[in-house]
Amino acid sequence: MGSEQSGGTAGRHRSGRSDWLRGARIIGVHGVFYRPDGRAGGAEAVEFVLADDRSVLMTCASDRTLRVTAGTWPRLPAWCVPAGLWAHGPLNSVPPAPYGGGWTVTGAQESRDENDEVREAVIHCENGDFVVVAGDALGIRFHPA
Repeated sequence: MGSEQSGGTAGRHRSGRSDWLRGARIIGVHGVFYRPDGRAGGAEAVEFVLADDRSVLMTCASDRTLRVTAGTWPRLPAWCVPAGLWAHGPLNSVPPAPYGGGWTVTGAQESRDENDEVREAVIHCENGDFVVVAGDALGIRFHPA
């Protein structure tokens, strides 16, 4: 998910393709919102918080590609300037964590364009799939199993 030049993902080396997150436990999913736009403006990024004190940040780049980098949870990403105008918040399209407090990742898939850039990422979990899509805006949805 994303290119190696984007800084890797959550401190774990990735092969550049799909199963780098297998076995991780997602304990929270939060949007990064520009506060003057309110919730209606949509999330500028989504941060997956993992049980081992790491997080994965997915953002939509200006070229409509998906960037996947290590997150900074609970701090906001460095690009949230000025910080007072940004906040983490819940995503209406994502259900609360299942019984047991999280989702266990069973695999992941990436859809890439002709330039080998990620356009969509699917994180498969025991209880369903998270789908994150790049475009004019970032989209995230959850499909229950």
